[in-house]
Amino acid sequence: MIDQRVVVTGGAGFIGANFLRFMLENHPEYQIVNIDNLSSGVHTSVRELEGKPNYKFVHDSISDPLAMTRKIEEGDIVINFAAESHVDTSITNPTKVFMNNVSGVQNLLEVAKMKGVKRFVQISTDEVYGSLSISPRDPPSTEEDKVRSRNPYSASKLAGEQLALAYQNTFGLDVVVTRSSNNFGPFQFPEKVIPLFVTNLMQGRKVPLYGTGENVRDWIYVEDNCEGIWTVTEKGKAGEIYNLGGGNEVSNFDLTHKILGLMGYGEESIEYVEDRQGHDLRYALEGRKAMMLGWRPKHDFSSALESTVEWYNDNEQWWGKLKEDKDRRTS
Repeated sequence: MIDQRVVVTGGAGFIGANFLRFMLENHPEYQIVNIDNLSSGVHTSVRELEGKPNYKFVHDSISDPLAMTRKIEEGDIVINFAAESHVDTSITNPTKVFMNNVSGVQNLLEVAKMKGVKRFVQISTDEVYGSLSISPRDPPSTEEDKVRSRNPYSASKLAGEQLALAYQNTFGLDVVVTRSSNNFGPFQFPEKVIPLFVTNLMQGRKVPLYGTGENVRDWIYVEDNCEGIWTVTEKGKAGEIYNLGGGNEVSNFDLTHKILGLMGYGEESIEYVEDRQGHDLRYALEGRKAMMLGWRPKHDFSSALESTVEWYNDNEQWWGKLKEDKDRRTS
């Protein structure tokens, strides 16, 4: 009989949906409860998991204290992926982002404290470190570096993780925080750069490249991040932050050309667009602390990017409606 539960909040989102698959495939000894209000995630990302004996989907919001009190139990491991995760959304609607990424986290922490959960894992982002320089080139960010959030999204994620750590210090709640590089892979929503570019090209559209494309991101394949999150969950020290870096720094210009090359397109398919407000120049993470727990990213960037392109090519029925709905809302 399975008696240890892992409660995943925001499991219908990109990283959460991949984490659910990782757990169900690699750790069938756990009962997995996925709580999502489907405001950012979509049910089609996780519908195929229903029917598995150790998986349950619950349609609720982390901002609803009564619902969380009913769904979270003493001794649970709670891993919080729930978030508004798009920087552009945080620029156009910062209030919505802060309600989800700060108020929602505080409510979840309060319930976790009251219920006496075994461990609370807050999923954060490399963006809390702010922008690194390219010339002269700053070293990758470590967990001890100063945080310098520069947009509403990263500020809200920083507030959420600091709340979680405050509950560790003040109330003794067992908390760990992960900060990961830019994720890519299956089930990533087509508003994000890699799936946006891949699906645009599949639809005969151009790819919108911000500014001159000089901005640099450190990329990690989502499965590697999921494995890192579970390693930290099992082995991380309470009250600590762990970077999960991919070690794949690529400029947006080079990333664009890699995607174009994989799909057989050229420079004529690029549409240079006005740069994003407050667009950070470079993110990069040094992940030695997590590696000391035994974790390493396993996937080669080029091979993982190629398999990601293939996944979107094979799963138009998943992303097609998402893009149609997006186009309808913005038209």
